[in-house]
Amino acid sequence: MKRNGLSELDGVVAVAAHRSFRKAAAELGVSPSALSQSVAGLEAQMGVRLFHRTTRSVALTQAGEDFLDRVRPALRQLAAAMDATNAFREKPVGTLRINTSEGAARLVLVPVVGEFLRRYPDMAVELVTEGRLVDIVKAGFDAGIRFTENVPHDMIAVACSPPLRHAVVASPAYFEGRSRPAHPDDLAAHSCIRARLAAGALYRWEFERNGEVFEVEVPGALTLDNQTLIVRAAVNGMGIGYVPDWAVADHLASGRLVRVLQDWTPPSPGLSLYYSGHRHVPAGLRAFVDLVRELTPSAR
Repeated sequence: MKRNGLSELDGVVAVAAHRSFRKAAAELGVSPSALSQSVAGLEAQMGVRLFHRTTRSVALTQAGEDFLDRVRPALRQLAAAMDATNAFREKPVGTLRINTSEGAARLVLVPVVGEFLRRYPDMAVELVTEGRLVDIVKAGFDAGIRFTENVPHDMIAVACSPPLRHAVVASPAYFEGRSRPAHPDDLAAHSCIRARLAAGALYRWEFERNGEVFEVEVPGALTLDNQTLIVRAAVNGMGIGYVPDWAVADHLASGRLVRVLQDWTPPSPGLSLYYSGHRHVPAGLRAFVDLVRELTPSAR
């Protein structure tokens, strides 16, 4: 049987991760039709179908699952061998894929990623933002960036931001004719902008003071699943929002938003860069981790 190149195997891995030929093709820098033909050619040579295809979805067959379970370790070993050879270069080269949230990406984009690309011009960085947590190893990412408390316990974590805190905010217009809450229980009398988590549950606002801890399921007619939209709604007087304070710093400084319950929102651990300790760490990722440690005092 004719042996296939790495491109076909990379194509299968990408399609399986994205469950989409279009998204996988965009990642690999090829056309969807070329990728589809490549995978179909591999299936024809193997004599087995790796994917169930419909006009709306793509999913691995059982044979495809078994094939990927066997292929992934070999691909990782090949990547490690190539990266080990790359270590003889003066500077790392390649692409670093990082999974994160939209908010976290905004925090690290300029100070960390921008500096990394300046120092290592032969490297490329792909930041993929999504609300839900994913298995970064299975999805083909080198690393992830999330709130420290959300990092999986089997990962190596390195702090990449100072401690962060949330802010309870609303516009001055919203508070006209309303009393400002002095205790989390007072939110029951207000219209709050609720947040829907990626997993589907409503986010319960978290408060703490002098050892007293509250998780409040706030009332409100508006529910959003995007932090930027929550801030925009609050600025436009649509209710009280609960967001990271860095996301509203400019609005607070300008007076477009006012803050309440500040003594109930103490700092909490910030963001962490995390990656698997059970596989080879590429030179590019090692350089990125070193830069994070350099730029984040708490990571040293």
